[in-house]
Amino acid sequence: MKKAIVLLSGGLDSATTLFIAGARGFSPQALIFDYGQRHRREIGSAKKICRLAKCPYTIMKISMPWKGSALLDRKIRIRKTGVCPGIPATYVPSRNLIFLSFAASYAEASGADAVFIGANEIDFSGYPDCRKSFFRALERVFRAGTKKGVEGKPLKIIAPLINKSKAEIIKIGTRLGVPYEFTSSCYIGKAGPCGKCDSCRLRAKGFREAGAKDPLLR
Repeated sequence: MKKAIVLLSGGLDSATTLFIAGARGFSPQALIFDYGQRHRREIGSAKKICRLAKCPYTIMKISMPWKGSALLDRKIRIRKTGVCPGIPATYVPSRNLIFLSFAASYAEASGADAVFIGANEIDFSGYPDCRKSFFRALERVFRAGTKKGVEGKPLKIIAPLINKSKAEIIKIGTRLGVPYEFTSSCYIGKAGPCGKCDSCRLRAKGFREAGAKDPLLR
């Protein structure tokens, strides 16, 4: 069976991506990052999802002392007045570049053929490192700068949700049995959706348009 590294944050999109990887015939290994984020609830969610999916996981602890994001620095305010135009304060500089570089190294060392990431450029906050053009460019870098790449077995970056609306993602995940009741989306770190931050508003929009009830709403 083909192996894959799946970046798992504990959120709705990454949880769905983990289940998609399995449905596509990959044996997934989750990579969870503890990077000093504002709250640790999402790490607990990711671990719980892995246990339910019977998926092995690795927690990678790294430090980003330069901060530069509302998700790393409590002094920076998280916008709570609707979906933010432009690139919001919750953007973590080069986060996906860093995460995918670790994932590529892990994939080479473990013999994995692909890295899955739950990025989306339809219902998203506008982050530049969540776009198809970024992933295709990074694949070229990996092809040129890794052993697998120069030997003609390039690592694939698979973003199965990249062109999906949040409603489409939820419908796919529901069919696959994704335990959305254990996901964590809130940038502020609430147990349930705060209903105000970008992530929670996009989550609410997705469930509403999918005609489904968010299991985190009691």
